[in-house]
Amino acid sequence: MFAQPVLLRPRTLHLPQRPAPRPLPVDDAIDSGALLNGQREILIRHGDRVYRLRHTSNDKLILTK
Repeated sequence: MFAQPVLLRPRTLHLPQRPAPRPLPVDDAIDSGALLNGQREILIRHGDRVYRLRHTSNDKLILTK
């Protein structure tokens, strides 16, 4: 008795469609310089949590809890 090879076909995964994100109006944008006000790092209170917004030496913004 010999084992017969079995061919497996990948199943197609169907995910629900997400609506496309709406672009934000540029007029509503807040300049990062206005937020940071010359500082490299600020704390932002949102509800009962505090977040840290940091401007890196690579000119990136990092937001952490």
